[in-house]
Amino acid sequence: MNEISALEKVIIVEGKTDKQQIQKVINEDVEIICTNGTLGVERLEQLILEYDLDHKDVFILVDEDHSGHKLRKQLSFELPHAEHIYIDRSFREVAATPEPELAQALVSRSISVDPIFLT
Repeated sequence: MNEISALEKVIIVEGKTDKQQIQKVINEDVEIICTNGTLGVERLEQLILEYDLDHKDVFILVDEDHSGHKLRKQLSFELPHAEHIYIDRSFREVAATPEPELAQALVSRSISVDPIFLT
């Protein structure tokens, strides 16, 4: 995979700790956008334009709780081409998901991860 197509991937998460957890396990250049919770319409439109999300491979990875479900629904509506990555409900939060579990979820969507997490 060349450098340009690698940077065409974007993962949307809720918070900074989610982003940090994902950065620990991924092994490619992927833009990770933090929404810091639910988005207003203007802020969402701004993100879509700023990151050119209509023309990139977008992945949605949010917590398995009420606010995560609400955000996933909102993002799905605005970005119908986005792929969804789910964590096990028992972990509830992306940031609390063990690295091997998170790595498996990312690999399932063809996102390269550090092989040490795939045991």
